[in-house]
Amino acid sequence: MRILVVEDDQEALAYLVKALREAGHVADQAMDGEAGLELASGGGYDVLIVDRMLPKRDGLSLIASLRKEGDRTPVLILSALGHVDDRVTGLRAGGDDYLPKPYAFSELLARAEVLARRATPQESETIYRVGDLELDRLARTVTRGGKAILLQPREFRLLEYLMKNAGTVVTRTMLLENVWDYHFDPQTNVIDVHVSRLRAKIDKDFDRPLLHTVRGAGYVMRDDG
Repeated sequence: MRILVVEDDQEALAYLVKALREAGHVADQAMDGEAGLELASGGGYDVLIVDRMLPKRDGLSLIASLRKEGDRTPVLILSALGHVDDRVTGLRAGGDDYLPKPYAFSELLARAEVLARRATPQESETIYRVGDLELDRLARTVTRGGKAILLQPREFRLLEYLMKNAGTVVTRTMLLENVWDYHFDPQTNVIDVHVSRLRAKIDKDFDRPLLHTVRGAGYVMRDDG
């Protein structure tokens, strides 16, 4: 991915750019909103990572200017303002995702990768496959090895999100935001319960698991066969 990071904290900026480059991505940087807008307007970026509080032009104003110009590049907002109202304001201002500080780099990277994938043609896919597991978004059916699997609506939505992001670690926060729409407290065990039920249906009676738990991080759909 080609990523632009707009962050006024020099130490945080240096850390993030270095980590992104070490992960194999191209990372450019800007330390204020005006410079960030100028670089972003040049186009060519897969994802923008923008701090909300910036000198010269704040992050939300930067995003609004891009959207006004018709630029739909995905934007991940970073901010020390992590209240639900702050996140809602950021998303309504044109941001595609919102990550409160402090954050784990692994989660930031996963979110950036998801945003980049959303902006590609694969978003139009109607069928997802992982190994011999197949989910048809239009027919609302799930099969594994040709065997039909009946899922409850929330289980289907959970599996759809996991399969859409196959190969990428999906965090609990990402699931709460994209499958449960913030309706539950982050400390709830609702995710664990639904993942356990889903695993029993798609993995229990088959020769190898496809839904894996990544300790301390989240879950990932992948075929290790």
